[in-house]
Formats: sequence, C-alpha cells, structure tokens
Amino acid sequence: MPSQEYGVPWRVIAHGDQVWHVDVVAERPAHTTAWQLVLSFRAASERPRGRVLWTLYPIAATSKTALFIQAERIPDTALSELLAERLA
Repeated sequence: MPSQEYGVPWRVIAHGDQVWHVDVVAERPAHTTAWQLVLSFRAASERPRGRVLWTLYPIAATSKTALFIQAERIPDTALSELLAERLA
C-alpha cells in the first residue's frame, strides 16, 4: 500500500550517489475504469520538502488493490532506470 506523504516511503532505492524515496499513488482518469500507477521520486536528502519527480508507470488494473499488488513486483532496477530517464 502507498505511504502517507512524508511518512515511511514505499520503496528506497539508490541512484548515483543519492538515496531516493519512492512513493506510489493510484490515479483513475475521468471516464475510465482502470487505475493507473503513478510514482513519485524524491531525494532522501531533500525530504520533507524539495523537488518531486512524478511519472506514470505502465501498469493498470480495475482495482487499487490489484494495482498495488502489481506494483510490489516492480524490481528496484526498473525504478532506478525510470528515475535515470526522468533525470536525463
């Protein structure tokens, strides 16, 4: 399940010489039945304030529970690669 803002992060990853906190949010666009996974990345050194990078992750589900179950299967390497793309 996602963490509360500024609480314990959903996942902690290392990228470059920084530690990043990753959080997840379920978003359902208007007039759709599928929930989309949205990730936020924040450098641990910048918490609780600081720049946040938001990005959609390419998974969707008809329930939030199913979405978060799928999210748990995302490897840290995939998160790190996605972060690298967002930082480039």
